[in-house]
Amino acid sequence: MPRATQPSTVAAVPAITTNSPVSGTAGTVVTLTGTGFTGATAVTFGGAPSASFTVVSATVITTVAPAGAGTVQVTVATPDGTSNGMGFTYTIATPVISSVVSSQGSVEGGNTVTLTGTGFTGATSVSFGTVAAAFIAVSATQATAVVPAAPVGTVNVTITTPGGTSAGIPYTYVAAPVLGSVAPAQGPLAGGNSITLSGTGFTGTTSVRFGANAATSFSVVSATQLTAVVPTGGPGPVAVTVTTPAGTSTQAIPYYYLAAPVISGVAAGSGPAGGGMAVTLTGANFLQATAVRFGATAATPYTIFSATEIRTVSPPGAAGTAPVTVTTPGGTSNGAAYVYLGAPVVTGLVPNQGPLAGGNTLTLTGVGLTYATSVLFGAVPAGFAVVSDTQLTTTAPPGAAGAVTVRAVTPGGTSVGVSYTRIGAPGI
Repeated sequence: MPRATQPSTVAAVPAITTNSPVSGTAGTVVTLTGTGFTGATAVTFGGAPSASFTVVSATVITTVAPAGAGTVQVTVATPDGTSNGMGFTYTIATPVISSVVSSQGSVEGGNTVTLTGTGFTGATSVSFGTVAAAFIAVSATQATAVVPAAPVGTVNVTITTPGGTSAGIPYTYVAAPVLGSVAPAQGPLAGGNSITLSGTGFTGTTSVRFGANAATSFSVVSATQLTAVVPTGGPGPVAVTVTTPAGTSTQAIPYYYLAAPVISGVAAGSGPAGGGMAVTLTGANFLQATAVRFGATAATPYTIFSATEIRTVSPPGAAGTAPVTVTTPGGTSNGAAYVYLGAPVVTGLVPNQGPLAGGNTLTLTGVGLTYATSVLFGAVPAGFAVVSDTQLTTTAPPGAAGAVTVRAVTPGGTSVGVSYTRIGAPGI
């Protein structure tokens, strides 16, 4: 009896009937339907293997399109063979700009900005409004461009690729700052003082400079006003400048660094406690003096005769030494000694009598005699020599017989007198 023949099993080659979508960019998820997908080993797009694929069932595969261009054939491979091809067309995504840094600049242009986003590959142009800019496509997500010149205002920045033109991102053209004034326009070499700058276009200020030195700090009050703390500097004028993303001010607005005043001499160097003494100060850097003080007391009026001389009148003060100072925008001077004097006090005279012809030497004792300017016998001045604050010697002038009052005179006043008696020679 012949053996029965077993039926043979013929493997089925995979077949694709549809793909969806039929076009897209690299990374698009594509669903393939058909038959024989079980055990699929590869999915290719024009020979390029898919980055990944999933066999959902014998009739469905999902896959991710790899990089490619134009229209390609999608195929599925299994151990039983390779399917027919199904067309897939690569499209180019419209570029998208997400940011422009920086987003503002000078009307003169010339600065470089960075565009970030997606789809920049194959970029053919970058435009600021309707004006094309020189650019470099750094990558699919970044490009740099040189800003063209344009009037003040805001324009849209766009990038164009074979996939189309992006939506616009605002870029603002601003005028360079204009500095109109600096107040005060002078100060000490050490800096540290605060000044106010007025002008236009101060919004977005990035620096304030005094010559080559940056301000210690600054604050933008408004588009027309800044405050700044002055850095140290050398004597003389420097140009103040303000810098913003639109550029640097070009107006020649000077700030003057002033050396502090110096007092080298005071004449007269002493006077009465009641004040009123004419005083001349000599030294340097007296121009633009704003105050003259004796101790803490201001002297008014005062006259600036030159950079080296000021004349004033001493104000009232307590007996003793007070420092005289001059203040200018450059600072306050050293203190020079001025002595306030009380009226001298005379307590003794030895001897207290002498001949009518005078010429004899007397010793006057008391207090406050250092600054004696004269010794009076009645109304007659006599020669004298100051020995100390408590003693001086004097030579009696000739005069009539009898008592006369002897007094000492200083810038602080005249003492109460002591008596001196002239005695005539005895008669025969």
